[in-house]
Amino acid sequence: MGVLSHLRIVEIGSSAATSYCARLFADFGADVQKVEPPAGDPLRRTAPLTPSGQSAYFAFLNFNKSSIIIDFNDPNAIVRLATLIEGCDILVDGRDVDSADCPPIDVAAIRKRRPNLIYLEASWFGCEGPYARFAATDSTVRALAGLIKLVGPVEGPPLHAPDFQTGIIAGLWGFIAAASSALAQVQGGAGRSWSLNIFESMLTLSEYHMFEAFACGNVMRRIGINRFWPGGPAGIYETKKGWLGVTVGGPTQWRAFCDMLGLFELRDNPALALFEDRMPYMEQIERQFVPRLKARTAQEWLAEGLKRKIPIIPVPEISDLLLDTEKSERGAIVPVLLEEEPGLTVGSAQRLTLTPPLRGGKVPGLGEQQRFGNTRTHLTCTALASLGRVDADLQPLHGIRVIDFTMGWAGPLCTRILADLGADVIKVEAIQYPDWWRGVDRRAAYVDGQMYEKTMRFCVMNRNKRGITLDLTRPQGLALAKRLVADADVVVDNYSVDVLPKLGLGYDVLRTLNSRLVMMSMSAFGGDSAYRDCRAYGSTLEHGSGLPSVIGNPDGPPTMSHIAFGDAVGGLNGSAAVLVALLHARITGQGQFIDLAQVECMMPFAAPWSIVHSISGLPPTRYGNRHPQFVPHGCFRCAGEDNWIVVTAIDTGMWQRLAILIGRPDWAADTSLKCAEARRGLQDVIEAAIAAWTLKREADEAMSELQAAQIAAGVARQPIDLLKDRHLGSRAFLQQIERPFIGLHPQPSMPIREGASSYAYAIRTAAPTLGQHNGEILSGLLGLSDAESAELIKEGIIGTAMLSEGELAKTKKVSSA
Repeated sequence: MGVLSHLRIVEIGSSAATSYCARLFADFGADVQKVEPPAGDPLRRTAPLTPSGQSAYFAFLNFNKSSIIIDFNDPNAIVRLATLIEGCDILVDGRDVDSADCPPIDVAAIRKRRPNLIYLEASWFGCEGPYARFAATDSTVRALAGLIKLVGPVEGPPLHAPDFQTGIIAGLWGFIAAASSALAQVQGGAGRSWSLNIFESMLTLSEYHMFEAFACGNVMRRIGINRFWPGGPAGIYETKKGWLGVTVGGPTQWRAFCDMLGLFELRDNPALALFEDRMPYMEQIERQFVPRLKARTAQEWLAEGLKRKIPIIPVPEISDLLLDTEKSERGAIVPVLLEEEPGLTVGSAQRLTLTPPLRGGKVPGLGEQQRFGNTRTHLTCTALASLGRVDADLQPLHGIRVIDFTMGWAGPLCTRILADLGADVIKVEAIQYPDWWRGVDRRAAYVDGQMYEKTMRFCVMNRNKRGITLDLTRPQGLALAKRLVADADVVVDNYSVDVLPKLGLGYDVLRTLNSRLVMMSMSAFGGDSAYRDCRAYGSTLEHGSGLPSVIGNPDGPPTMSHIAFGDAVGGLNGSAAVLVALLHARITGQGQFIDLAQVECMMPFAAPWSIVHSISGLPPTRYGNRHPQFVPHGCFRCAGEDNWIVVTAIDTGMWQRLAILIGRPDWAADTSLKCAEARRGLQDVIEAAIAAWTLKREADEAMSELQAAQIAAGVARQPIDLLKDRHLGSRAFLQQIERPFIGLHPQPSMPIREGASSYAYAIRTAAPTLGQHNGEILSGLLGLSDAESAELIKEGIIGTAMLSEGELAKTKKVSSA
């Protein structure tokens, strides 16, 4: 019986985002009823297809669900649908993306009759704003979200991935909204209603670059395939056998990398010590190390990297992942049945150890009901009352306390989401080793100038939290951390797998202090992985996911989508996993450990290709900026310097309108070109005609004309452009927050909005300064006296100022003495 087997989900409309959201519930045993028209969900026809013509993408989004056919033309259709919805716990609605011939239904009236119903409605851009009625695709949305322009060759065009990203990112956000509502409901709250904005969901990936650009000005540009601002190396390189993903960050890693390759002059050059210092010199740096990487295989370099603690990893093909025994044992690769075709796909990344997700399953045939041996049960009123109540006016995670041992991006994003939803998140740092997104520069000028309080990336990831400092390597700091955990609901860390256990804060210790504790380790590869000791950044996770092997030009190298893509994805999956475990803990009183491997969170983006390859045995086709289903589909230059627009035609009508707009009415009238596959042979000619049309227009002008004809198009924005985006401005997506050291600055809202309000949750507090809440938490919460706090400050157990390199060295000498 799955941990969510007490829930019934009804899914209507057709949207990859809502399908993935519902599938995440199905992973944990929820009864998911997918409503389809007699012809089936349009996603059943989405490429890539298996040898028998089954959609691999639909399969990945929908296994372990049931299918119900409701015919729009049936006189009883509305009554049937209303009855189905009134019997469910959560309604997931993708009709605004594609109605899929779903009968009209008055959701508001149903919610009046069923106030406990949780409702999630998805749209590309929301119901209001300049883009609200835009025709859209995965790629046009990513272009508008600043996720395409910085990727690819310097001269262009920008290079982007297949269309399997927005559904997964937005689906995770939808799950977070619905699951947090289910958690609040377990505590006696009413049903909640949410709107999910797919475009704004994608800004979770671009907000790092958006706010770094705000802080330092618009210095970002496209610098080549597998190269990214602000520095490097952070790309994919050829070896004697196989490709190697390399990310070299701070000074220690840089020295180790240069030592490994015998590049001693580079190692000793102080101008190259920091990641961002190397960007102007990447051409010269790569000319020296690229030939040396070809002396050994990717696996041999991995062994060297492990010894030297350098984030490098072989870049697998899809076939490598499917044959990886470890991936199968962990449930990262699972069996899936598409009618009579057995295949393999990507399993759930939310690896709860006490209440694990289902391992694979069957894709429902049209109208097929599935049974998984679980009995749908409802919590009794007595059980709900015993858990306390959450006021409907409060955020869904009000009353949840999280102890946050995370740094950088993935972990802090996970806990930021929990904080944004109302949890009390206490961030634990140390003056010796603060969050590295405050900066890794320990030189006196940086520390004395308190530059560690002025980094936008830290401020964006840590709002709505309280912050303290504790030296966990000292007995006094460790004892205080344990006291905090004893009364907490959740502990999250994203250190290497052995860090907290070695400090005495492993789950085996903490569960003896708090049996209802949910603890999540967000390591790169998982606690039982052969790669468990491999250092990693978000880029390393993309390297190891299989995704680069399906992106790029057919004759090019495996290609990355974004820098540090894996961090944001890991943070979203971490939040989703914690919410499932909290639901279980609230109902049963049992806590558990979550072993989240962030590399597995990245694997869904290549899942359709995994299914096709597991059945056909053929390697995936790389399409560049083209598409396995839509013709035309590409990125086209506009007037001005480095201005681009993504344009695609997703059906015959859109193709004909596009042909007429660009001055080729003969193409629109040619019946032989109605089929996308017939147009595929003319792609070069069609793309040249589109490019000639766009080149005469400014990018926004071209988008306006195309969208006026209901043709999917999106300007390829720079991340900094989003700060002045007219649609985001109309929706008040950016909130202005005051903070010491940096003053008034923008913060992004969540892409989920509750109820009828058109406004996002207000950001309650700015990110904490180092140790800002030491007194409030250590004295107010743990009851320390002023004298005890003063002694902790004197001993360096707590504090409010980062230690410089010299001060840290003195502290270590005193400690060792």
